[in-house]
Amino acid sequence: MTEALSLGMWQVGSLWAQLEGDPVGLSLLLRHLVAAAVFSVMGIVIFGGSVWLLARLLPFSMRKEIEEDQNVAFGVIIAGLFIGIALIIAAAIVG
Repeated sequence: MTEALSLGMWQVGSLWAQLEGDPVGLSLLLRHLVAAAVFSVMGIVIFGGSVWLLARLLPFSMRKEIEEDQNVAFGVIIAGLFIGIALIIAAAIVG
């Protein structure tokens, strides 16, 4: 176990040493990190908007159906919708 950790730390250290000598590689890494952060925020905002829209379009309260009425079937359907929306957003972000 410690060998795997030390090997992993060596690889990270080696990668960092390569990036320090190559400013183009470091800027490319930073661009990718910023792009990943931006797309993550966009995905969360779109997902939150879709949840808000779903709550507005339903003729009844999602919270009441799941919490108070203990409607498990409705909870499973909503979970499936959320997973489907998340997959669509992820596929759109990846490309």
